[in-house]
Amino acid sequence: MKNYETEVCSRWGNTDAYREHEQKTKNYTNEKWTVANDGLMAIFAEFAACKDSGARADSNEAQALVAKLQAHITENYYTCTDEILAGLGKMYAADERFKKNIDKYGEGTAEFAAEGIRIYVENK
Repeated sequence: MKNYETEVCSRWGNTDAYREHEQKTKNYTNEKWTVANDGLMAIFAEFAACKDSGARADSNEAQALVAKLQAHITENYYTCTDEILAGLGKMYAADERFKKNIDKYGEGTAEFAAEGIRIYVENK
């Protein structure tokens, strides 16, 4: 995560979400970071299992995972609005770094999650 700090700051440093993230996480211990980040990745593992079960991105199970993802981000990093969530979904599938990291749980997991997010946000 530290490797991308400069990029994150240059892209989003002037946003309310970035400032909220800085404030919310400034006192995080290494243990808290591990819990937050491992929890996030566990949700992507759940997306992989959902996809592998044959569920579609618009299934109740997949949509519940999107809601869980949004809540986890809000609880641990910054308020994840629907607009931010939609942008994250696009980034998960389009940015090879994110895609590779998410797809370690199974090929196509990033695109499945992104499609689930797109449907979730459109249907709100």
